[in-house]
Amino acid sequence: MSRLGPPNLTLRGRHVTLVPLDRMHAEPLSEASAAGDLHKLWYTAIPAPAGMLAEIDRRLRLRDIGAMIPFTQLDASGTPIGMTSYMNIDHATPRVEVGSTWIAPSAQRGPLNTEAKRLLLGHAFEIWSCLAVEFRTHRLNSQSRRAIERLGAQLDGILRAHQTSPNGTIRDTAVYSITAQEWPVIRAHLDGLIARPR
Repeated sequence: MSRLGPPNLTLRGRHVTLVPLDRMHAEPLSEASAAGDLHKLWYTAIPAPAGMLAEIDRRLRLRDIGAMIPFTQLDASGTPIGMTSYMNIDHATPRVEVGSTWIAPSAQRGPLNTEAKRLLLGHAFEIWSCLAVEFRTHRLNSQSRRAIERLGAQLDGILRAHQTSPNGTIRDTAVYSITAQEWPVIRAHLDGLIARPR
């Protein structure tokens, strides 16, 4: 079990509930991935419907060795619409990354994603006393970068030639973070975004 665990953590909000990732979520998550052909985006690694069960198993293996705490994101009706994780867990600092995140197009640009990040950040800072929470994305993934910046995260820098992407291209990774000192202001900002009428 991770010292920043437990790995069976559930986080509940009004628009989203983050529950432990489970193989029984494979079918609805496959449908969410298929919507809008998310898995075909070249600059990110969203599992294809046919590979969803394998991706769930990969994340669960990482959970079992304490390297990841993976979640299924449920919308207000309880339908699985995406995945997210605590990852790159640094117990000594402590510090975590929120990543390997994707949601169905129907849930994008609404309160669900903002509230999911609010829940994850709140738990990391207020329960685990993390010094910082990190976000990473492809340098050219402008939609993801705008979403991260909308949270209030600051760009730490670009890791050039950082990874090989699924399509074989070399990925430059944009690294963002929010620190514990920034959290009270960021928390008020996120609470305001979530409460804003749609």
